[in-house]
Amino acid sequence: MAKEIETFIKLQVKGGAANPAPPIGPALGAKGVNIMEFCKRFNAQTQDKPGKTLPVVITVFKDKSFEFIIKQPPVAISLLEASKKEKGSSVPNRNKVGSVNWEQVQKIAEEKMSDLNCFTIDSAMKMVAGTARSMGLTVEGKAPWAN
Repeated sequence: MAKEIETFIKLQVKGGAANPAPPIGPALGAKGVNIMEFCKRFNAQTQDKPGKTLPVVITVFKDKSFEFIIKQPPVAISLLEASKKEKGSSVPNRNKVGSVNWEQVQKIAEEKMSDLNCFTIDSAMKMVAGTARSMGLTVEGKAPWAN
């Protein structure tokens, strides 16, 4: 018989750096989850991705046990790494802060494909390019599907 789900908790945690301090401790403590057990298991699974911000979805069951799924880093963070910028533009339609090319967009889309709600790599690339534009990054070159 399957366990009965009580709630889901969504957090963004740096890889290998989970600790009981806020925001992790209060979010898990309020639901009755063992904070130190989560931190140990999360850090063990993400020790190969130190410092990267990783979304995690924690499923809390009625008996206070839990499971978690670690997703790929957010597209915005991957785009900032690719463009070597610290943050996006405050006025993205007027001030462009950097650029990425279609090869970088394709690489990010392939990495993030499992978390996106699309079926083809072209549609994933369009989603990543849209995120880049909304951050004030220009996408250089000709789109691969425009040939």
